[in-house]
Amino acid sequence: MSTYFISDIHGCYKEFRMLLKQSSFNTKKDYLWIAGDLVSRGPNSLDVVKYLYSLKDRVKIVLGNHDINLIAVHAGVKKNKKENCFDEFLSSSDSTKLINWLRCQPLLKVDEKRKIIMVHAGISPQWDINIAKFCALEINYFLSGKNYSVFLQDIYNNNINFWQLNLNPLDKLRYAINSFTRMRYCHPDARLNMSYKQSPSFVKYPLKPWFLIPSNISKFYSIFFGHWSSLKGTYIPKPFFSLDGGCCWGEELIMFRWEDKKWFSQAFLSK
Repeated sequence: MSTYFISDIHGCYKEFRMLLKQSSFNTKKDYLWIAGDLVSRGPNSLDVVKYLYSLKDRVKIVLGNHDINLIAVHAGVKKNKKENCFDEFLSSSDSTKLINWLRCQPLLKVDEKRKIIMVHAGISPQWDINIAKFCALEINYFLSGKNYSVFLQDIYNNNINFWQLNLNPLDKLRYAINSFTRMRYCHPDARLNMSYKQSPSFVKYPLKPWFLIPSNISKFYSIFFGHWSSLKGTYIPKPFFSLDGGCCWGEELIMFRWEDKKWFSQAFLSK
């Protein structure tokens, strides 16, 4: 049995299946952990989600910002933009079934035995593991519930960028969504910056990548994340594993096997 980690497939179905074949992924024995952004930008989001749905308990997923956007578009909360590449998914007879499956997926996966965390964008340097787990469970409760569309209407807010115990319950969830699915940079006091996406080589002090802000969680866990393709060539401390190879931007899809610490890669295939 092997455990594979991958992120930001973004509808690049051909590259994804080739990467699984290259690594000898076995659907009956192995496990696939995916750090979000299954969909959008690439041409085959529907095929990606249908395949993962077919794997049942062999796949462990956390939602990314693009996955949540797909759920919101399907619910009529957000408009469908051309760059989403959602048309095939939304017109499929399987769309509602797959959306209902997606919205029941968590935003945080923790393996306490192996001390592994998987998240899409990051985990707030202000949190301990219990706060992170609580916030993820709260979001999962609302996102998987009957009134999830109402929840999605209220959850987006870039101004909620600092964790405080006296935040109202909705603002705590807004902060958590930003941390789990959209965070890249923090100020020295751990306040989130939601504006910059570039490589750290182009962003000046005082902003730092979130994983360079001191955190109690990273002392005890290996943390797998995606969301940030421009991290290539950036120093990333040992407890952190960056999984976004930028395949949807013409670069590569990358995957990590936990047991022997081996990396696999598949270059983007031209359309």
